[in-house]
Amino acid sequence: MEDKRKTYIGYVRVSSVDQNEARQLKALEDFGQPIHRIFMDKCSGKDTNRPEFQKMMEYVRDGDVVVVCEYSRLARSSTDLLRTVKELQDKGVEIVSLRERLDTTTPEGRFMLTVFAGLAEFEREIMRERQKEGIAIAKAQGKFKGGKPKPIDMEKFRAECKKWRAGEQTATAAMKNMDMKPNRFYRKVKEFGL
Repeated sequence: MEDKRKTYIGYVRVSSVDQNEARQLKALEDFGQPIHRIFMDKCSGKDTNRPEFQKMMEYVRDGDVVVVCEYSRLARSSTDLLRTVKELQDKGVEIVSLRERLDTTTPEGRFMLTVFAGLAEFEREIMRERQKEGIAIAKAQGKFKGGKPKPIDMEKFRAECKKWRAGEQTATAAMKNMDMKPNRFYRKVKEFGL
């Protein structure tokens, strides 16, 4: 049953343009209350300098409810998350996280939010440490090949793109012939105007 007194605002964030926001949009659709407006960023949550996030923060008013799939969509650090929650609460705005199911209007909810934010940040730090350790081990074993991309043979690249554009081969075949992943292939096509 719709709560006529509240306006529900959705916020969706994915870390890059390659990531898909469909899961978050579906969760908002299934929320149970009509979402009146959705703000969506396709960028890192490392800080709060995100265009749609800033628009949302200016847009919300007393009595609104911001709905997110999980608190990590609002912020990646516990400091930014707690600052955002405080700023929203000062405006009279509530927050609903579909994953954590916390009520930020109570002292217990705010405490649990702090715990969840701290644990999420700790988990990210542990993952970074494991990644660094894994890379160090791979380097020591001569297996690490990350870092610099392979140079492109521009003559061959232009020829492969020409065949692709003429319909003589698929883009997938051109990528395979160039030993390139799709994102790099299309980025280079755009960069060189091919």
